Amino acid sequence: MSILPENLERYQKFLSFMLKYWNSDLLNETASNAMEEETARTFKDYEQSPEELVEDLKQMGPTYVKFGQLLSTRPDLLPDRYLEALASLQDDLPTIPFEEVREIVEGELGNKISKAFNFFEEEPLASASIGQVHRAELRSGKTVAVKVQRPGIRKKFMEDLNTLEEMAGLAVKHTEVGKKYGFSDVLGELRRIMLHELDYLREANNLVTLGINLKEYRRLIVPQPIPDYTTSRVLTMEYVKGKKITSISPLKKTENDYTALVDEFIEAYLKQIVSDGFVHADPHPGNVHLLENEKIALIDLGMVAQFSKKMKDYLLRLLLGLSKNDGEEIADNLLNMSEITEHATQKEFRRHISIMVQESSHSTAQDMQTGKLLIQMNRSAAMNGIHLPVEVNILGKILLNMDQIIAFLAPEYDLREAVRRYMNKLLQDKMLNELKPEEIFSVLLDSKKLVENLPDRFDKITDNLAKNEFRIKIDAIDEKRLTDGFQKVANRITLGLIIAAMIVGAAMLMQVPSSFMIFGYPGFAILFFLLAAIVGIYLSYTILFKDE
Repeated sequence: MSILPENLERYQKFLSFMLKYWNSDLLNETASNAMEEETARTFKDYEQSPEELVEDLKQMGPTYVKFGQLLSTRPDLLPDRYLEALASLQDDLPTIPFEEVREIVEGELGNKISKAFNFFEEEPLASASIGQVHRAELRSGKTVAVKVQRPGIRKKFMEDLNTLEEMAGLAVKHTEVGKKYGFSDVLGELRRIMLHELDYLREANNLVTLGINLKEYRRLIVPQPIPDYTTSRVLTMEYVKGKKITSISPLKKTENDYTALVDEFIEAYLKQIVSDGFVHADPHPGNVHLLENEKIALIDLGMVAQFSKKMKDYLLRLLLGLSKNDGEEIADNLLNMSEITEHATQKEFRRHISIMVQESSHSTAQDMQTGKLLIQMNRSAAMNGIHLPVEVNILGKILLNMDQIIAFLAPEYDLREAVRRYMNKLLQDKMLNELKPEEIFSVLLDSKKLVENLPDRFDKITDNLAKNEFRIKIDAIDEKRLTDGFQKVANRITLGLIIAAMIVGAAMLMQVPSSFMIFGYPGFAILFFLLAAIVGIYLSYTILFKDE
């Protein structure tokens, strides 16, 4: 690790943060979780509150804000309240001076702002860690939002990441906790996420994809990019006038019934998760705006999640189990998609899941239980030696953010009933889809291949049977371990017989006269007896204290 003068400020900032938390109860519990140790601490024991941790990360800068958001998907490490606070973590940075904005936009678009736009407002609409947004009007008269990346932000992110990776490398090399944490994996994921968010061309493609996927939902808006005015550092998209969904006044909430809007919002997200496999992965209230026409706009698609076909099926079954409050079905699905360690306690895990589901079965939207429930399931899995896939953590974070929005718009809303309704509809659509001519034709093609290959395979089987070469391989036991065990038993028996023979031989030699005497006894007899005694004691020690 090279500590150069220009790096001192970053190291000093990191070390100041670590010194504050190094001996804190929160870090001690986190280390205990990483080391799979038992702890009896409760939330009230922690010196630093979730809100204080969030503020400290904000002070550390945008890289640490993103790191905090990523940690919100690690329920195996942090308590629930901290996960919830980190999941909604947003930074609040000073705005970029307009002269710098002008320089970036003109450099990226290759044209003067005055020539590219009819007007470009100097005061930003919003400011975040990576960039800030300005309202403008194209020469065509179309009003747009222009997202401008902060100057030097890419370099700052990479420098902070390099500092974190150097420190993590030392932790992994010199501490057991560092290895258990999986620091390298967490930072590798952080680097991937940040590189994606820094590329506005990728975000523009995400906007297009999500817009196509959700085009059937009339109450949802996904602002589309303007390709000719978009680069990797400047993103120009349709302007939508609205406000953060949780900033609606209480009077407006009482005057309007948002149930139908919430229905469509939930259905759209369930479609993304279990049908499209392409999800807006950061739906916190700041990224979900209510427009003047009572529609919802989904903005900021720098962070998306993509699920494979197999994972979509797993998540479909998981959500079905949640909608029915069926603890056994949920536990089965979680175990089927997980990596089970050698020391897993599946029975205890099933018991925990059943209790959790039962306790939250009658909750409403204002209780915000769905996201919390998945986080608690993740923690129970970690405690019981079961490694859930990261997609379940991502789903938990998405639902945790959705819970906030639903609880604000419709506090008495029954989310699980809505999930059950949509899942039934989805399954019906899936069955009808499988009856389409192209699907039936695909099944017929697969059947045709099976029929064509059957004669040749059957011929090979009968030929091997005739030659007595037919073999069935069964991996029912660990053959090497079993044979090693038999070998150990045989060796012990043989050694025991040799010891017995030496003792008998020593006794017989006692009767034979000899000039070589030890303690008044024939020397060879005493030597054989002592040798047998030493080997016998060693063998007894090994059997009692060393054998597994």
